[in-house]
Amino acid sequence: MSESAAENALVAILGQHLAELRRAKGLTQEQVAHAAGVSRQYYQLLESGLRARNPREPANPSFQVLVAVSEAIGTPLPAVLDEVYERNAS
Repeated sequence: MSESAAENALVAILGQHLAELRRAKGLTQEQVAHAAGVSRQYYQLLESGLRARNPREPANPSFQVLVAVSEAIGTPLPAVLDEVYERNAS
């Protein structure tokens, strides 16, 4: 299944927003990854909007991962997703 341009844009915005939220809370990628139960490498890719570096595949996090990451950052998932969709509409 190929990803659409809209999906690629959304995962890029999601990654950027997660990075901004994490930095605003003064957290490292390692701290967020540990609290969310994922590897630092996986979380780093998620912030980059990627699932893999080579080939550069867009991220496709599960709902469970999104919930865990948003809880680790201390921002409710609906607020994270609302911001992603607002930025995408701009």
